[in-house]
Amino acid sequence: MSDMGSRTVRRLAFAVVAAAIAFVGWQEWTRRQATSLPAGIVSGNGRIESIQVDVAAKYAGRVKAIAAREGDLVEPGQLIVTMDTAELEAELAKARAKIAEAEESAAQVMADIASQESQQLFARQQFTRADKLLASKTITRDEHEEKEARLKVADANVNAAKAKLRSVEQSEEVAKAEVRRVEAQIADSTLKSPVRGRVLYRLAEEGEVLSAGGKAVTLLDLGDVYMEIFLPAQDAGRVRIGADARIRLDLRPEYAARAKVSFVSPEAQFTPKQVETRSERDKLMFRVKLQLPPELIAPYLERIKTGIRGVGYVKIDDAVAWPDDLNRPFPPPQPASGAPIPPPPAAN
Repeated sequence: MSDMGSRTVRRLAFAVVAAAIAFVGWQEWTRRQATSLPAGIVSGNGRIESIQVDVAAKYAGRVKAIAAREGDLVEPGQLIVTMDTAELEAELAKARAKIAEAEESAAQVMADIASQESQQLFARQQFTRADKLLASKTITRDEHEEKEARLKVADANVNAAKAKLRSVEQSEEVAKAEVRRVEAQIADSTLKSPVRGRVLYRLAEEGEVLSAGGKAVTLLDLGDVYMEIFLPAQDAGRVRIGADARIRLDLRPEYAARAKVSFVSPEAQFTPKQVETRSERDKLMFRVKLQLPPELIAPYLERIKTGIRGVGYVKIDDAVAWPDDLNRPFPPPQPASGAPIPPPPAAN
């Protein structure tokens, strides 16, 4: 082997050994940090997580356009997916035509009612006069009955015309309801982001036909960022909802973010594989959720990534003070312009 090849092998071996030493050192540092905690603070391994929100089609249809790509940051109400609404637009035009037709029919029926009521008034006047003439025996009873019959026909015509008007008005209401239904369906065909988050998966493409409830995009809700840790029963039993907590990330262990306990599992479970050792994974532990405040993570939305590992710390005794190394908040990120973003709230 040449001298150059030997030097390369030695360099690689040195790099591997250095990496191993650094890893062991980090593990030892982490172990000492955990064991040196005050008696009223407990810790557990975890990773940053966020609620996933699916943007799905309410009705079956074809995807016309997708306005977001994987990794994009989206705001609440921002347009994400547009569905093809050509058929719905045709249905809407048809329903509106029915409204116009019903309105025209209603106008005609109202004119007919006015005519029939005029004839009814004349028939009533004729019958009233006939009553007086019959009393004075100026006309015969047959003539009187004829006037009475004409009044009854006029009354029936008015009632029939009014019944027809009610029917036309009901038809108009049905058509209006159909317009509202189609308009709502068209509005629901424009899929918007319900949260401020990041596009995790793009599950559909333009031109694809989705069934009702078919998912188009999956978002990470960056307003709901948390870490889940696992604690043994003797510690979890002393954790209360709302307890003060800290989160330290493996990438930046010199800083700690403040958090609150938002959930403690009511039942024990075996911990997942990512927890440190097999002996710990075989223990029954309780899942504890540490919630990061939305106002704290707001300046870091462009940098937040789920899956980042770290350690969560929880106070089980309010009288215990946080160690100095857990009271160092993350520094404000620097935007592209170089102007500093206002710092996040203090850790304590």
